Amino acid sequence: MGKEPLVNTRLNDIDFFKRGKVRDVYDLKDKLLIISTDRISCFDVVLPTPIPHKGEVLTKMSLFWFNFTKDIVDNHLISADVSEYPKELQKYCDVLEGRSMLVKKSKVIPVECVVRGYLSGSGWKEYQQSRSICGVKLPAGLKESDKLPEPIFTPATKEEVGHDMNVTEDFVAKQLGRGLTEQLKEKSIALYKKASQYAESRGIIIADTKFEFGINDGNIILIDEVLTPDSSRFWPKDEYKPGGPQPSFDKQFVRDYLESLDWNKTPPAPHLPDDIVRKTSEKYLKALELLTGKGI
Repeated sequence: MGKEPLVNTRLNDIDFFKRGKVRDVYDLKDKLLIISTDRISCFDVVLPTPIPHKGEVLTKMSLFWFNFTKDIVDNHLISADVSEYPKELQKYCDVLEGRSMLVKKSKVIPVECVVRGYLSGSGWKEYQQSRSICGVKLPAGLKESDKLPEPIFTPATKEEVGHDMNVTEDFVAKQLGRGLTEQLKEKSIALYKKASQYAESRGIIIADTKFEFGINDGNIILIDEVLTPDSSRFWPKDEYKPGGPQPSFDKQFVRDYLESLDWNKTPPAPHLPDDIVRKTSEKYLKALELLTGKGI
């Protein structure tokens, strides 16, 4: 038997900074401590049932990608080795081991940098209405889950509460300035291209993903998590068949289950049955193994 899933953390003598849908963040003055719990959110609601090993998978996968993409853009990682953490954190090593990162503080850029290589999710809905996504015109006659001619940058607002809203590149440029927006677009597409090419060689299609960036010492850095099943759509390459939804390694599986219930997508969320929890955990673990060659 492994450890019980981690739902919430309490490091009593460490300054608490914020609780996200999945992560608990602590303030260490000049840096932050991020702990990935096993919470899962769907439709912007945190579910009452945790997914075993999820936080460990998100952490290990992010570490892998931070290293893999550091030639494109620097990132916020300082260390994920608890023995290198400040002394006051050592007594919490049971909680921190395998699911935490010490990171640089940065000024968060308030935009979700979404890159899509395939037509799915809200992008598919928008395409059906307007033949475009976030103002990017696309060819007529595309089917659901089709590969796009080129990966496209389709940003979204970063909302503290509720859904992020899809917006155009021009909208972002008005908020952030054209120069910064161009840099974000260029880095996001370069990250997606390098990662998706590698993932495909390992049997996973990255249909779309979102990146978050911050400014640290005047430089753009990659922050938060990166290219995980929580922030991306991962599809098994050997089962890919355009013309409808795809099987996935991400939480789409849980969303599909919730869609089958009579639930209005507002709190409180329903509990997940054991078989959905087990299968979801297996999907996350399988994605980690395929992409990194290692388990947890």
